[in-house]
Amino acid sequence: MPKTVKDLLIEIRNATELIIDLAYSSILYDAEDIAEEVIELERKFYELLNEIRTLAALSARRLEDAKRMVAIMQIASASQKISSAAGDKSTLVLRNYKLSKDIVKLILSRSEETILKISVPENSQVAGKTLGELRFQKVMGMRVIAIKRDLEWIFDVNRDVILMKGDILFVRGDPNMVPKVYEFVLGERRELETVCCLEIPELDKAVDALIEMKNLSELAVDLAYSSLIYENYDVAFEVVYIENLLDNLKFEVERNILLASRKFEDPSVLIPILELAHSAEQIADGAREIAEVLLKKMELPAVFREAMRKTDEVLTMVTVCENSNLQGKTLGEARVETNTGMHVVAVKRRGEWITRPTASTRIFAGDILIAKGPKDGESELINLCSAIEKRVL
Repeated sequence: MPKTVKDLLIEIRNATELIIDLAYSSILYDAEDIAEEVIELERKFYELLNEIRTLAALSARRLEDAKRMVAIMQIASASQKISSAAGDKSTLVLRNYKLSKDIVKLILSRSEETILKISVPENSQVAGKTLGELRFQKVMGMRVIAIKRDLEWIFDVNRDVILMKGDILFVRGDPNMVPKVYEFVLGERRELETVCCLEIPELDKAVDALIEMKNLSELAVDLAYSSLIYENYDVAFEVVYIENLLDNLKFEVERNILLASRKFEDPSVLIPILELAHSAEQIADGAREIAEVLLKKMELPAVFREAMRKTDEVLTMVTVCENSNLQGKTLGEARVETNTGMHVVAVKRRGEWITRPTASTRIFAGDILIAKGPKDGESELINLCSAIEKRVL
C-alpha cells in the first residue's frame, strides 16, 4: 500500500527521536554497529524527504494545496538536517575518534538524562515478558531505545517486544532511576559510578558546556514540535532563544578546548568534543526551522497534528489546576515520571519558562507543563494535574 503524507510524518518524527538517541549511544559506548545503524537511518531520511516531495508535487493541484505542503516540506527538511547532525556524531566512531573513558563517565554522571547499558541475566524477572506487560517505561521512568540480541539489533522497540535472557538493553531516562532499573532487571541494586572533576579546569568547563548543549538541543526539538501541535507562539519563541543560546555555548566549548589543548601531547583527542558541540548546534538549527513554520505563519494541514498523535512518544501540554495532587509538590515528591511514564521537559510559570526542570522543581497551580512519553501515560499526567473533587459530607 502506498504511503500517505501522514505515514511519512509519523516515520520522520519517530526516526528523529531514535537517531538522536542512537547517535549519542554510539559515542558513549564506542559502538560501531550502532553508528552504522545511525548512518543507515540518515539515508532513510533522504528517502523519506524524497517521498514527501513526490507526494507534494502530486497533491498540489491548487495554490492553497501548495501552500499547505510548503510547511510540511520545511518540517521534513529540518528533520533531515537533524538526522545529518546525528550522523556526524556517529561518523566519529567509524573514524576511530573516541571520547576518553573519564569524559564519558563525567557526561553520564552530570546529564539530566543518562543512557544505561545493561544485560538481562538468565534468572531475571523481565526475561520472557513484553515491555508492555512489564510497563517498563511507566514503572522505571526510563525507556528502552535499542536491544542487541546475539548479533542482531532491535531498533524498533515497542510495547510488544519480548525481552530475552542475554539481551543487552540500551535504556534512556532519569539518572535517579538507574538503581531501580538495575534492581528490576538484575535483581540487585547498583548506583551510578561517581566521577570527580577532571584535573584540567578548561576541559572540565568544556565538558559542562557540551552537556548543556546536548540537553538544550534535544529540548529544542521537543519544544519545536510542541509549538506546532499546540499552535503556541511562546513555545516557538523559546526555541529561537535556545538556538541563539547554543551558538554562544559552542564558542565557550571551542575556547576552553583551545586552552586545554596546550596541556595535551596529542590535541587531536579533543576533536570529538568539538564535533559533538557542532552537531548539537546543528540539531538546534533544525529545531528552529521547525518552529519557524508557526512563526512565519505557514499554513499547516490538519494531517500534521493527526500524525503527531500516532508517534511512539506523544508530546502533551497540561495546565496544573488548583487543588490537584501535583500542586505544591516537587516533580520528585510526586514521582511524576515514575507514576505516569511522562518526562516533563519544560514548565511555563507566569510568563517565564523553566526549560530544564529537575526532580527538585516545585510545581504550582497555573503552571503549564510540556511533557513527553507513552500514550497511556498522558491521561495519567492529566489526572495528576486535574483538580481533586471535594466530597460533600
